[in-house]
Amino acid sequence: MSEPMVPLNIAVLTVSDTRTEETDRSGQALVERLTNAGHTLVEKRIVPDDVYRIRAVVANWIAEADVQVVITTGGTGFTGRDSTPEAISVLLDKRIEGFGERFRQLSGEEIGSSTIQSRCLGGLANATVVFCLPGSTGACRTGWDGILAEQLDSRHKPCNFANLVIPGRGQHG
Repeated sequence: MSEPMVPLNIAVLTVSDTRTEETDRSGQALVERLTNAGHTLVEKRIVPDDVYRIRAVVANWIAEADVQVVITTGGTGFTGRDSTPEAISVLLDKRIEGFGERFRQLSGEEIGSSTIQSRCLGGLANATVVFCLPGSTGACRTGWDGILAEQLDSRHKPCNFANLVIPGRGQHG
C-alpha cells in the first residue's frame, strides 16, 4: 500500500440500558481500534435501548458533514428492548447486505450457531456509512478486525467503503 491512508471521522454509539463510560468495554474497544488505525473519533455516546433515542442520535450524526462513519454497538439481538436495527434501518438509503452475512460467518467460527441471533447491519445514509454491531466486546473485535479495518481503509483493494465517504472520491477503489 504505497498511497497514504485517508483517516475518516467516526462516531461511536453504545446502545445499553446498563453501561456507563466506565463499564462500556465494547465502545472503548471500538474507539481504541479506530484510533490505532489512524481514524478520528468525532464523538462517543451511550444511549438506552430506545428506538427513538437511538434513531435521533444517529440521524443527527448522519446529518453532520464532518461524520463519515457511524458505528453502533448493542441492541442487535432478540431480547426485550433490542431495537437498534429497527431504529437504524429506516434511516438507510442503501443496505450493505453482505455486512451481516460476513459478520455472522466470522462470528460463527468463534461462537457457533449462536451467531444467528445477531441482527447486525450496515448501510449508507446521506453519504455516511453506518455499521451496527452486537454489544459484546468480542463481537466488536470480530467486526472491526474481520471487516471494518479493511473496509474503512482507503487503500484496501479492490474496493472499500472509505472511498465512498471521502469527499471528491465517491467510488469504490
